[in-house]
Amino acid sequence: MESEVSWHGAKALLEWQLEMGVDEAVLDAPLDRYVLDPKMNSVLPAQPPHTDTVAEPAVDPVKVAKEAAAIAGSLEALNDALAAFEHCNLKRGARNLVFSDGNPKARVMIVGEAPGREEDQQGRPFVGRAGQLLDRMFTAIGLSRSSDFDEQSFYVTNVLPWRPPQNRDPKPDEIAMLWPFLEKHIQLISPDVVVAMGNISCQALLGERGITRLRGKIQNRHGVDILPMFHPAFLLRNPSAKREAWADLLKLKTKLDAT
Repeated sequence: MESEVSWHGAKALLEWQLEMGVDEAVLDAPLDRYVLDPKMNSVLPAQPPHTDTVAEPAVDPVKVAKEAAAIAGSLEALNDALAAFEHCNLKRGARNLVFSDGNPKARVMIVGEAPGREEDQQGRPFVGRAGQLLDRMFTAIGLSRSSDFDEQSFYVTNVLPWRPPQNRDPKPDEIAMLWPFLEKHIQLISPDVVVAMGNISCQALLGERGITRLRGKIQNRHGVDILPMFHPAFLLRNPSAKREAWADLLKLKTKLDAT
């Protein structure tokens, strides 16, 4: 049972509220005083007629991305368009935009998934342990991202240019909104082969996942041959899969030599 507040207690509570700045008492719900006292209509100033506000149309991030990517005529312009894109929440939590690395005239373009911690810090793709393994893998078939010779170099980027929180997998809507930039990226590089590293890259480039099933099988999509391969991070966790990765590298080398 609730205890009653004494007169002095109630007065003390009111005085405390006044000291805290309370200067008006309101009810739990709005009160239409025009209904209670029609005379108030002649006392209070006339109220403007109520008009329904028209909500702003929702922004379609994919449409915005398509428009921005379409007018980017160079890698520099594409980089700037990505930097100006404000509809991906990943940008707010990332330190750097991770655009690309390597020789843009290379015949091989590698598409990873998303930046990790080291990549986010340095603003370059594949610079951590997985990136070091990637370099060793492609060095074994005579390719290097630092080579000035087009025939002996490769170019690397990611599906997403910003690091997801705690390195989580990219969400489908994030992949969809940033796909127009990646598609334009591929068009500007115009490689002979795109290597899709891992499930996320296969999802973006091929529209499907299942890297164990897809790896080593070249498919022509978006006007370019795409070779799915195990991601180096997967190989670090599963060294036994390096045998299949080596077979895929040899397939890539055979295709390049034959072209």
